[in-house]
Amino acid sequence: MEQTMFNPNMESISASDQEKMEKTLLLDQIEYVYGHSKMYQDKFAKAGITKDKICDVQDLALLPFTTKKELRNSQKKLAPFGDFLATSVEKVNRVHRTSGTTGSFIYTALTKQDLDLTHNCGARAFWAGGLRPHHRVIHCLNYCMWMGGYTDHANLETTGATVIPFGVGNSKQLIQVIKDAGINAISSTPSYPKHLEKVIKDEFDMDPIELGLKLGLFGGEPGLENPVYRKRMETTWGMKAQNANYGVSDVLCNFASVCLDNYKLHFLGQGALLLQLIDPLTLKDIPITQGAVGEMVLTHLKKEAQPLVRYQTSDLMEILETGPCECGRTGFRFRIVGRVDDMLHVKGINVFPNGIAMVLEDIVPEVTGEFQIIIDHPSPYTSLDIKVEHGAHITPDKMMDLKLKIENKIKETLNFRGIVELVKPDSIERTKMGKARRVIRNY
Repeated sequence: MEQTMFNPNMESISASDQEKMEKTLLLDQIEYVYGHSKMYQDKFAKAGITKDKICDVQDLALLPFTTKKELRNSQKKLAPFGDFLATSVEKVNRVHRTSGTTGSFIYTALTKQDLDLTHNCGARAFWAGGLRPHHRVIHCLNYCMWMGGYTDHANLETTGATVIPFGVGNSKQLIQVIKDAGINAISSTPSYPKHLEKVIKDEFDMDPIELGLKLGLFGGEPGLENPVYRKRMETTWGMKAQNANYGVSDVLCNFASVCLDNYKLHFLGQGALLLQLIDPLTLKDIPITQGAVGEMVLTHLKKEAQPLVRYQTSDLMEILETGPCECGRTGFRFRIVGRVDDMLHVKGINVFPNGIAMVLEDIVPEVTGEFQIIIDHPSPYTSLDIKVEHGAHITPDKMMDLKLKIENKIKETLNFRGIVELVKPDSIERTKMGKARRVIRNY
């Protein structure tokens, strides 16, 4: 009988057992933080909260939040790891750093115990997405200190699969390796295969489906939650495209994936993370129930090097389902609505880049799907200026009709006015991982 879960004890844990486990682990973690983290000792003392006041999960609401700005400031003050390092430097086994796309980067330190738990949670996610020991998976994320490179590589290896560490760049060589090495799975961002399609056609005179990939494990950016985008990728490549790699790099690399029965992200960080929701405006806790929407707040349960308490992630999450999934996993299912700092208010309407992305995906190849919202003044907004890459075959005489089509679809679907400027394909700058910044603030 096939093993359907990587860690059944955690992935199928009952609600009552999870509650007991989280209480025990949380109290131990709080004791550890009070005793070893200078940053939290100072924060808690300033808030007037002693450790004896934290007796249950609900008592976390008494403690102050932690923000990314605090972590950056801590590491500027005490380089490189900050005064939230709660172990000796000698116990640190690996160091990563965040991408720094929204500000200066953060160094993330991990001990052997931290790494073991990280790899276990990551393997749960990749296994849920369909990865098995018989797969040969080529890993195409940036290895240059980013958590998604080497740590995700180790997460993939933990499943027992054969992992080929390719990284990013040299797409022609990548295609040749896939052809030569009998590779049947790929790990990358969801936008990367679109980039590879042109290379396959121009350099090899092949269609992507001829490469024989059967499984795609994607993460690091939105896209696959749109069924139109997913279906086009699966048809083009002949592989199952799985949203299998959601995490917060400065907290835990990967703790969520879809399963083979349900295309909703499953929370798979049991025993490692305590996840809470808060109202992003009032900062009050929101119960995790079906339909709830709030900012995701994370607390480590078994972290040695840099334990974080009540960390505001800026990710807005919607709870889609609670209770057991048909796959047997008991973690709630969710979707990421967008980033709190990317949420724009246009005449009373909350607008997220993800919504615009889904509108544009419906009209590919008239557009490439890439766009940027250009903001030149603080809110309030009555409309948004949006740069959109037109498709390669759109001629000048078709531009005005396409512009109006996009503006009308945005109005009909998202209920706000977008003023579209069409630009050439590939003219919007991407990062090395093929990602584009969606909101540009020029003020």
